[in-house]
Amino acid sequence: MVHPAPNAASTAPPASLRYRFLGLEFASPIVLLSGCVGFGEEYTRIEGFSNADCGAVVLKGTTLEARLGNPPHRVYETPMGMLNAIGLQNPGTPHVVDKILPSLDFAETRFIANVSGSTIEEYAEVTRRFDDSPIDAIEINISCPNVKEGGVAFGNYPEMSARVVAACRAVTRKPLITKLSPNQTDIKENARLCIEAGSDGLAVINTVMGMAVDVKTRRPVIGNRQGGLSGPAIKPIALLKVHQVYEVAKKHAVPIIGQGGIVNATDALEFIIAGASAVGVGTSLFYDPMSCKKINAGIADYLRANGFGNVTELVGTLS
Repeated sequence: MVHPAPNAASTAPPASLRYRFLGLEFASPIVLLSGCVGFGEEYTRIEGFSNADCGAVVLKGTTLEARLGNPPHRVYETPMGMLNAIGLQNPGTPHVVDKILPSLDFAETRFIANVSGSTIEEYAEVTRRFDDSPIDAIEINISCPNVKEGGVAFGNYPEMSARVVAACRAVTRKPLITKLSPNQTDIKENARLCIEAGSDGLAVINTVMGMAVDVKTRRPVIGNRQGGLSGPAIKPIALLKVHQVYEVAKKHAVPIIGQGGIVNATDALEFIIAGASAVGVGTSLFYDPMSCKKINAGIADYLRANGFGNVTELVGTLS
């Protein structure tokens, strides 16, 4: 299904921020990240917030069947960051496709599904069902544990990552974005194999694994013992990974969504200069839901001040 371009309302991001990403019209380089905005409605209840301020919204990670997620505690604030171990709580693919997608305003922004699974077969089946839906693109969350291989994460092994991408590629014609894990030895090799397997874009990076300890009880704070660390604390790691992956991605003209600790326009500009075509905003929304407007304005100001006509001209200009 082809959707109209996002609304060009008077409050829309500046024209210099509009561009095409994987053939889709994006009003801004900002992408709202999976798990941080629910199924597109999480922040729309806040006065002044609009999904039209971003280029795309990535929906919450979705598995084939409904999941209750991990036991509490699931979220814990850390210095300059946040640990989370939600456990992919979601209502399942049939509910998302039949009940949630019809309620979204596709004229407002782009919507990207986040596909998750415990087996390669589950990834493929969820992707197939989203292929027969109005969703604009599909993000593959390869950080899920592979139950057939003893729980090892798909995304930490390049060959296994590529097998997931190939299986998803075989059942959809929609743009595929693979979300790469930083918890691996060679992210460049993983990126290369995922591109060769059919990934149209890459999201760099997913969270960094960590934990927190309650010294009173001498037990882990997170019910799952470990969780994914996000927020400003991981920004230097994410920037490096984006730059490393860009060296591979640019050879194949594959765009990158750079993410990890972006809270303001300067952060976003760093990722774009390092090679990201779009920038993901997630954890910062928890304490500043209006950050997207500020980031858009800051990027537009920088472009004007430095003689750039469009944000695409800045991508990968790190010298």
